[in-house]
Amino acid sequence: MRFDVLTIFPSFIEDNPYFKRSIIGRAIDQNIIDVHTHDIRTYSKDKHKKVDDMPYGGGAGMLMTCQPIFDAIKAVKKLNKGPVVFMTPQGKKLTHTRSRRLAKLDSMIILCGRYEGVDQRIRDELVDKEISIGDYVLTGGELPAMVVIDTITRQLPGALHDDDSALEDSFTRKLSGKKEYPHYTRPANFKGLKVPETLLSGNHAEIEKWRRKHLK
Repeated sequence: MRFDVLTIFPSFIEDNPYFKRSIIGRAIDQNIIDVHTHDIRTYSKDKHKKVDDMPYGGGAGMLMTCQPIFDAIKAVKKLNKGPVVFMTPQGKKLTHTRSRRLAKLDSMIILCGRYEGVDQRIRDELVDKEISIGDYVLTGGELPAMVVIDTITRQLPGALHDDDSALEDSFTRKLSGKKEYPHYTRPANFKGLKVPETLLSGNHAEIEKWRRKHLK
């Protein structure tokens, strides 16, 4: 799956060790995902490469202007035919179900806002989906973009050492939409704190029953 991230801080993605290690780094190395960053500022026609301006009608803060974003999306659309996803607190909440739907796409373009956001005309004319990772405000859309890439990557075949791990993630249908059951590992007795006997029994039917009973 291909991700094209539009941002004024591409180094937040390119130089982030999160994309070089563990599941995400391995998925990139194995060509399960491709992550490309594009500096919106390079598309600005302003001689100072300005990408923001004061909002009409007044108000606090600055808004990202239309021209650089419009040209950036137009250019990236030649490489990526997927939907344009804008990260914003006003978007639809990112859930496990929504991430599984997004994982069925071949590609997407993620637009990261800054300041007080982007000109509404960009949202009206170029954005296909608006997604929020929660009811709070962050400094920019880069962290939310990383969250989207992470949760989608987990759903892709081959991204995890064991594809069944994704089926047993919190909130999956296999777990009845609940979070997850408790997990234990060795030793069976740690300072008097014991692992439930059922999990040590080797009886898979009873273990499955125990896990369903203890879903949280």
